[in-house]
Amino acid sequence: MRALADKTELRRERVLRWAELSRARFAEWIKRYGKANEHNALVPRDHWVTAEERATIVAFHAGHPLDGYRRLTFMMLDQDVVAVSPTTTWRVLSAAGLLDRWNRKPTKKGTGFVQPLAPHEHWHIDIAYLNVGGTFYYLCSVLDGASRAILHFEIRESMKESEVEMILQRAREKYPDAKPRVISDNGTQFVAHVTPNDVLASRQTAIWAERDRKLEEARARRAQRRAEKREEVKAA
Repeated sequence: MRALADKTELRRERVLRWAELSRARFAEWIKRYGKANEHNALVPRDHWVTAEERATIVAFHAGHPLDGYRRLTFMMLDQDVVAVSPTTTWRVLSAAGLLDRWNRKPTKKGTGFVQPLAPHEHWHIDIAYLNVGGTFYYLCSVLDGASRAILHFEIRESMKESEVEMILQRAREKYPDAKPRVISDNGTQFVAHVTPNDVLASRQTAIWAERDRKLEEARARRAQRRAEKREEVKAA
């Protein structure tokens, strides 16, 4: 509003009338400028992190420079480093200039892959499309890395994350003594930040519940700190 009044060389009161904005409301906005929008009630936000928490996130990124911000978030949650959401991690790293889109991961192409020497050391999960009479279906296969044998496969009309988990579980039931390293691509069905090995062990529900608990406790602590700070300001 000030910039508009300066550019037009009109009195601010006239610009306010044109905008149908009262002088009292404009004065209130000026008073609240730069403050968190909590004039009606205290609204605790997950991303209102402390300077110490921001420094911890940056330091953790420095120790894991090849991992994306979402993976970093869940690693920090699981290791009790700091409890924040992926969005908060992105904000902190972006503000620190650590998410430059040109900072690419170094490729491992051409360095070779260590092949398994015995059955059930590696299981590979792959999803492909089948065109049957003009209708597309999903084929999900679990292959043994050493023998290349198909351990289990299913054809479905859809292939959501929960369905992939079910297929993995059925493969595990066929080979209950196997303890393979499960290898998959980075498709949307697998980007759940719970490892396939955890899925095989049926730990994914407990993992997500524990992460949610840590986030809620962290949000409650931040809300309490903000409430205490607000009381200190009022007392002053």
